[in-house]
Amino acid sequence: MSPARTRVAVDVGGTFTDICVFDDDTATMRVEKVPSSVDPIDAVLEGVAKAGVDLRDVALFCHGTTVATNALITRRLPRAAMVTTEGFRDIIEIRRGTKEDLWDAYKDVAPPYVRRRDRYEVAERVDYAGEILVPLDEAGAHRIVDVIRRKGVETVAVCFINAHANPANERRMAEIIREQLPDVRVTTSSEVLPEIFEHERFSTTTANAVLAPLVSGYVNRLSSSLEADGYGGDLLILHSGGGVMTPKTVEKLAVRLSASGIAAGAIASRHIAMLSGYPNAIGLDMGGTSTDISLVTDGVLRTTKEWTVEYGYPICLPSIEVLTIGAGGGSLAWLDDAGALRNGPQSAGATPGPAAYGRGGVEPTNTDANLVLGRLGTQLIDGGMSLDSNAAEDALHRGVAQPLGLDLHGAANSVLRVANANMADAVRLISIRRGYDPREFVLVVFGGAGPLHGVDLARELSIPTVLVPPNPGITSALGCLLVDIQHDLSSMFLGRVGSVEPAEVEAEFSKLEAEAYERLRTEKVAEADMHLLRSIDMRYVGQWRSISVPVDGTFTDFAGAVEEFHAVHAREHNFRRDSTPVEVYRLNVTAIGTVPKPELPRHDPVRSVPTPSGSRAVWFQDETSPHDTPVYDRDALGAGAVIEGPAIVEQLDSTTPIPPGAVAEVDAWLNLRITV
Repeated sequence: MSPARTRVAVDVGGTFTDICVFDDDTATMRVEKVPSSVDPIDAVLEGVAKAGVDLRDVALFCHGTTVATNALITRRLPRAAMVTTEGFRDIIEIRRGTKEDLWDAYKDVAPPYVRRRDRYEVAERVDYAGEILVPLDEAGAHRIVDVIRRKGVETVAVCFINAHANPANERRMAEIIREQLPDVRVTTSSEVLPEIFEHERFSTTTANAVLAPLVSGYVNRLSSSLEADGYGGDLLILHSGGGVMTPKTVEKLAVRLSASGIAAGAIASRHIAMLSGYPNAIGLDMGGTSTDISLVTDGVLRTTKEWTVEYGYPICLPSIEVLTIGAGGGSLAWLDDAGALRNGPQSAGATPGPAAYGRGGVEPTNTDANLVLGRLGTQLIDGGMSLDSNAAEDALHRGVAQPLGLDLHGAANSVLRVANANMADAVRLISIRRGYDPREFVLVVFGGAGPLHGVDLARELSIPTVLVPPNPGITSALGCLLVDIQHDLSSMFLGRVGSVEPAEVEAEFSKLEAEAYERLRTEKVAEADMHLLRSIDMRYVGQWRSISVPVDGTFTDFAGAVEEFHAVHAREHNFRRDSTPVEVYRLNVTAIGTVPKPELPRHDPVRSVPTPSGSRAVWFQDETSPHDTPVYDRDALGAGAVIEGPAIVEQLDSTTPIPPGAVAEVDAWLNLRITV
């Protein structure tokens, strides 16, 4: 029997589920889209079937999912409990005492994931250095277990003070729960995040606890369905750190899937930019509900160790830094109490969707505005979906044009200007605010709606070049095929440089690496495919926030790491203090298990003048009259094809307007490279 040579990636979005199929033998890719379903597994299996995939021929199946994200947002969570040190059950409710909007005294932060009446205290105490001051009150622990049993709790988070320094009491509490309630899932903070800062550790642990039953159940059901249809490999699930995990690891670290879907797009945008020769890139993934923005410098994606799905409840595990705003094709245009035009974050979603979908939506959206302006055609998904221009016009007339006294096309243009302004502000936050000049980057736009707005955004931000991938709406699914198995491990290690012996640091790194190798072996990664990366989090003495700097090889000296810390601090904060003492905060090891990746074919450019497939009237941004604009079929454009604006390029899953003055060329990787 010949080895399987097909790779499949599936990305489930709020509106559509995208399928990307790569054939290793022919180096060809085919894509498919289906509407997302109430149970995401239904859409996954439907999309695989529609793509004509025989799962018996599949060597690798990778999946990016929004199941965890949606569960936290909608609060459709299992009955959960928390057990903590006596006197500390309100840490996750007190938080840091901050508000998302400083000036809104009436807007409350969302409630914790575990209700107060389900948070239980037990006598025990460990000091900052890890010494047990009060052993666990086992009688009290058993009483708590009895209450948990009566309440029908499905999952428990065990969060004790200073458990990062000594997890003994926490582990004993977990043992008691598991002994008496074997069907209840138990998550301990010392396993999930063995670090100081109690709120952050407790918050990450409770999020992991409430997600564990849902996410592991979903992953196991999908894995079983794929196996029943003939797939013989491990289901790989993309996590927020930019790697993949198997279902076995998902059961322990479900919270890592809280940003699964958005990480895939960031990975793909980096890969596309690097292929085209751009080490600095801003990725803009605009789908039906939201826009996700990422940043790559010198070929490296920015990452963060503190992020949230909901404000006030940080998840402190390494994640690709992605800024998400409520701006998508389905984002609603509306007027606030002062009569000003707004855009999003409310969305029409997949159901009922924009008015143009003809599924009952009556409020104007970005999709309706693009359709009215001729930027978007009346057919989507290769004719699989028809758009209703009359419904779009009616929605815009009622919701925007009539209240503001505008003509129809002026109203549609205003809707898109507001949406573009929101996205431009978000790009500034992730670039200029971090010390990067967007003019030195290429803008990679994808998602079903991204190319519709790409050139206008680039002009707003003075970005000289826009890249549109060959299949923009499937780009996030492609990202799932470009990642490796990855685990991120860390250990607190507080000490001033000069007082800490490098040998102590090396010994701690060795412990982390031993655990890293064990995790990779559990994932069945071959020894030759294992790679470990080290980094040290450092800060000036007296600072709270730290900066991570990479270190190579056996650690024998602090000099290189300290100099790198000063340089990064200067770039991000615009100052450095070489005379100020530096301290070590945390040691990190990233364990990578290399997964074979598809080799995207390179095409030899042949200068050509493409023939348009038709034309239509198009209003470009801020223009008061339409252009009779040629329409080109993207799939018919070969490498080297050059198109001067005004023009429209259409394909299965997206449309790219090229306004007057812009020039587009199809590069060797079939990306549409637009000079704005």
